[in-house]
Amino acid sequence: MIKIFGHTAPDTDATASALIWAWYLTDMQDKPATAYVQGTPNTEALFVLKRWEFEVPAMLDLQDGDKAVIVDTNNPAELPSNINDADIKQIIDHHLLVGGIKTKAPINVTIRPVAATATVMYSIMRTPALEQMPDAIKGLILSCILSDTLEFRSPTTTPRDTEIAERLAADLNINIADYASEMFAAKSDISHFSDAELLRLDSKIFDVSDVKFRVSVLETTSPDTVLERTDSLIASMSAVATEDGVDQVLLFVVDILNEEATLLIPNDMVKSVAEKSFNVSVDGNTVLLPGIMSRKKQIIPNLTV
Repeated sequence: MIKIFGHTAPDTDATASALIWAWYLTDMQDKPATAYVQGTPNTEALFVLKRWEFEVPAMLDLQDGDKAVIVDTNNPAELPSNINDADIKQIIDHHLLVGGIKTKAPINVTIRPVAATATVMYSIMRTPALEQMPDAIKGLILSCILSDTLEFRSPTTTPRDTEIAERLAADLNINIADYASEMFAAKSDISHFSDAELLRLDSKIFDVSDVKFRVSVLETTSPDTVLERTDSLIASMSAVATEDGVDQVLLFVVDILNEEATLLIPNDMVKSVAEKSFNVSVDGNTVLLPGIMSRKKQIIPNLTV
């Protein structure tokens, strides 16, 4: 059995891509595979799973020697600590190549500059799979693309993402704007999350000039719901940083509809990072960053200490 899984803090693309590829390997390649997650999927991912009638994948327990396929990441920091002791068979991703993964033999690695891992998967599937793909799998692929492109608003969006999403939406008789609104409404429901959970909900760890950051992004159609918790979120940042072994926590609240982000400013160091990275002047405990939508393309490449 092949275990398929994405990164920690699983979002829609990481969760659904594991299910998509498990279907492809099992049903189309006659290679039994099962999808897993590394944590509880976010609220949008849970909505998508329910909408397309999938159970939440089981929590990953990776044993040395297990056959594995990694999706939506190639970063060892987002993978189990024993990842290099697994028998990795394949990596499918759309992020920059990090390095640090060691395999037991040559493998297939597909990393393409598109907005979603599901876009990569659709592009490398052969004709029989595309012809026999059930509606539920089409729905997962469409959901991944709409999530990671923020309904084509994100600068990571490529013509290939748009083409596939529109084709699948037509096949499924789905109005993209209406369905994306349902997804984003689910993503915006943060009422039951603690401050620490919000800071870790959609986050990745990056080193910038020997400073380790947890870079968290909350994409929402209701940014005020998050920002009204600014004081308590800031108060939680130092504890989260200590517990997670990072120097600073950066929280970007992305306003999907207005296409901008608000960065919380807990201290002078983050203030300096904001001013150097985004050419803004900071006065207060938040700063507005017009046009900033993508962690991968706009936030991480610009981080300066």
